[in-house]
Amino acid sequence: MEPLTFKDVAVIFTLEEWGFLDASQKKLYREVMLETYSNLYCIEENVNIEEDFRNPRRNMRPEVLERLHEYMQPIQCGESFQQTPENIVTKETLSRKTPCKNYIYNSYENTFTNCKALVVHEKMHNVVKSHGCKQCGKVFKQYATLRIHQTTHITEKPYGCKQCGKAFSHSSYLQKHRRTHTGERPYGCKQCGKAYTSSSYLRTHERTHTGERPYACKQCGKAFTCSSTLRTHERTHTGEKPYACKQCEKAFTHSANLKIHERTHTGEKPYACKQCGKAYTSSVALHTHEKTHTGEKPYACKQCGKAFANSGHLQRHRRIHTGEKPYACKQCGKAFTHSSHLKIHGRTHNGEKPYGCKQCGKAFAHSSRLKIHERTHTGEKPYGCKQCGKAYTCSTTLRVHERTHTGEKPYRCEQCGKAFIRSSPLQKHRRIHTGENLYGCKE
Repeated sequence: MEPLTFKDVAVIFTLEEWGFLDASQKKLYREVMLETYSNLYCIEENVNIEEDFRNPRRNMRPEVLERLHEYMQPIQCGESFQQTPENIVTKETLSRKTPCKNYIYNSYENTFTNCKALVVHEKMHNVVKSHGCKQCGKVFKQYATLRIHQTTHITEKPYGCKQCGKAFSHSSYLQKHRRTHTGERPYGCKQCGKAYTSSSYLRTHERTHTGERPYACKQCGKAFTCSSTLRTHERTHTGEKPYACKQCEKAFTHSANLKIHERTHTGEKPYACKQCGKAYTSSVALHTHEKTHTGEKPYACKQCGKAFANSGHLQRHRRIHTGEKPYACKQCGKAFTHSSHLKIHGRTHNGEKPYGCKQCGKAFAHSSRLKIHERTHTGEKPYGCKQCGKAYTCSTTLRVHERTHTGEKPYRCEQCGKAFIRSSPLQKHRRIHTGENLYGCKE
């Protein structure tokens, strides 16, 4: 049987895992590790454990210290570790720096002041994730981190915020949450000055400057700056949607999308425009709306020059040039440029009309159709013609009307060249050529 080493009994944390521990847990960790080291030394040296534990920094033989130093030699990650007199187990040896050259950790410039920290750091390079959560299957490198994670499954949340009442399973989570009230952002980017409430958020942000994307999808190769973004992306391959709405059972790949969706049931719109007061369910929707006031359209099409306030709208527009229609109906094969258009089209097959008028009960397949219909009850006509002043309930109706002033007839018959203002008269006209008679008498 091989002799027991400090490496066999040490509990090692990564930098990320260490950040999850509060002050009391860190203190306990130091005490346990010091006791473990002392006990291991006592077994090897056959000394009095009680006496040694009372004075764990007693002088040790040079041969033992030399072996400890040999253990520390393989570290290669760019960090330097300094043994100082007040922290080392002996005041006579090991007071020199050990540089680390492993490229993975070059972005961290921490300096550890004792041999235990150096030992902890070295383990980060060759650690295996072996501690799995029985409830969700998530795997961790250290048992202590698993214990912290398991508190997310516990319904008990003893750490409550005094300002808003929100409760947390761990004190460190509460500490981060408090910063949303105080506005404190202690982690600032050295390049652009942008500040964050958490060090992990800052690290993710810094990758936007360096271009580093360490989390790559194994199926398509697409890389991301953050592991959580990769997990969400992987669901586009697996089709997994773990976040389901309790009211309508609609499922989502990301918890944030579920939160936004739930507001369609509650009517909550927490993001209001400061200029016009219009409110939205998400900050992204508000940000897009605010550009209508500033006129900002930073996303321009390289082919035709048309600019958009939102990158998603530009992406959809590009498909007009490429002809790409990635969303196809499984029943009839009809394809669309956007997933929402396919969803609306699907209702023509299943007859679903989820948007009902509260006044007359008439139902519609799309929310925009319901909005237009509701104006027949309110009399609202927000779209007015600038030339004659005539107003309409719908923007498309206004566009058709404006052609009576401009003379534009964009819908042309391929056989005879006759042109029309709207598409529906063209469809009727085509039947003259085809001889098709849709409305025949059954008798």
